[in-house]
Amino acid sequence: MQAIVLAAGRGTRMRPLSNATPKPMLSVAGRPIAEHTADAAVEAGADELLFVVGHGQQRVRDHFGTAHRDVPVTYVVQSKQRGTADAVHAAKEHIDGPFAVLSGDSLYDPDGIDRLFAAAPSVASIRVPDPENYGVLTVADGAVSDIVEKPDAPQNDLVNAGAYVFPAEARDALDVPESERGERELTDVLERVIEDFNVTSVTLDRWMDVGRPWELLEANEWKLGTIDRRVDGDVSDDATIRGDVVVEEGATIREETVVDGPAVVSSGAEVGPNAYVRGRTFIGPNVSVERAVEIENSVLLADTRVGHHSYVGDSVVGREVDFGPGLKVVNRCQDGSDVVVTVKGDRVSTGRQNFGVVVGDDVGTGIDATLDAGVKLSHGTSIPAGETVTRDR
Repeated sequence: MQAIVLAAGRGTRMRPLSNATPKPMLSVAGRPIAEHTADAAVEAGADELLFVVGHGQQRVRDHFGTAHRDVPVTYVVQSKQRGTADAVHAAKEHIDGPFAVLSGDSLYDPDGIDRLFAAAPSVASIRVPDPENYGVLTVADGAVSDIVEKPDAPQNDLVNAGAYVFPAEARDALDVPESERGERELTDVLERVIEDFNVTSVTLDRWMDVGRPWELLEANEWKLGTIDRRVDGDVSDDATIRGDVVVEEGATIREETVVDGPAVVSSGAEVGPNAYVRGRTFIGPNVSVERAVEIENSVLLADTRVGHHSYVGDSVVGREVDFGPGLKVVNRCQDGSDVVVTVKGDRVSTGRQNFGVVVGDDVGTGIDATLDAGVKLSHGTSIPAGETVTRDR
C-alpha cells in the first residue's frame, strides 16, 4: 500500500505561526502534524510514503529524508495550489497499485487508519454535530452510495473525514474538472470510484482538521493526553513532578518548581526556580521558563524565553520569542463569552472560553506588558514595556 500525504498547503488561516513554517510541519506535542499522519500510515501497513510538497517543501524534505521508520519516502511537487485532486495527480506517475490519501495537516486516531487500510477501497468518516459544513456521506448496504458537499438539509450526520484508500484503477480517474470553487476536488474522484467499486465507510473515533491556531492548541491537548511518564532530565530534589510528564534528557527542572502533567519539557529547556507548569503544556527545546513563572495549557516552541513573574495561559508561542519579566496573558473574556480571533480579516469565535494569544517567531515584549485574549502578534513584533495590547500587531 502506498500512502500519499498531502503536505503542500500554505496554511494562511494559521498565520503568523505558518509564516516561516508550512502548516503540516507545525508542532503537535513536539512532532510535526505530518509526522503524526505518516506514523499512522506506517503503523497501518504503508510500504511507501509519497509526500506531495509545495510551499516550504525543504522543511518537509529535511525532516523526513529518504525514509521514515524504515519506510521509503518519495517527494512530488504540486507547483500551484489547485485542489486536493490536483495534489494527488502530481503523484500519478509514482502510483503503481492501491493507494491511500491522507491530509498532512489533519490528525487521525491511528486505529481508525488501520481499519481504513484493512477495508479498502474505503473512505474515512466521522459523525459531527454540524454536517452542513462538510461532505455528507450516504451509506447503503454497507457501501457509500453518495457524497453531497455542504448540503443545506443534511440527511444524516456522517461526513467525509478526508482520508481514503483507492483501488489502483483510480489512478486513471484523477483528472477531474474544476469545481465551482475553482479547484480540482478529491471528492469528485471518490464519486467516480463509487460508481464502479463498493467503497466502505470507516467511521473514525477521532479526527481533527488542524487549520486555525486554536485548533493547533486543541491538537496539542489531544496528543499530550496520550503520553506516558518519562523523566530522563535533571530534576531538583525540591521540585515536584505529578502525573504523566516527560522530562527529556538535557532538560532541567529547578528547585521549588511544580509540573502537573500531562506535559513535555524538551531537551535543553530550563524551568524554574519556583515555576508552575500545568494543563497540557509543551515546552520546546532550549526554552527558558524563569523564576516564579506560571505556564498553563500552552505551547512554547524552541528557543523562547519567559521572563520572571510572568503568566502565559492557553496560548501558542513561536520560536525565539522573548517575553520580558512580568508579562501577563489574558486568557478569558470578562463576560465569560468565547474568545474571538481575527482570521484572514474575519472575526471568528474559537468556541473556547479560555484562549490566550498566538505569537509568531522573534517577538519581544518589554517588562510588565499585557496581551489581551485572542491577540495575534506577527513575526518580529516588539511590544514596549508596560503596554497593554488589545489588537493584533
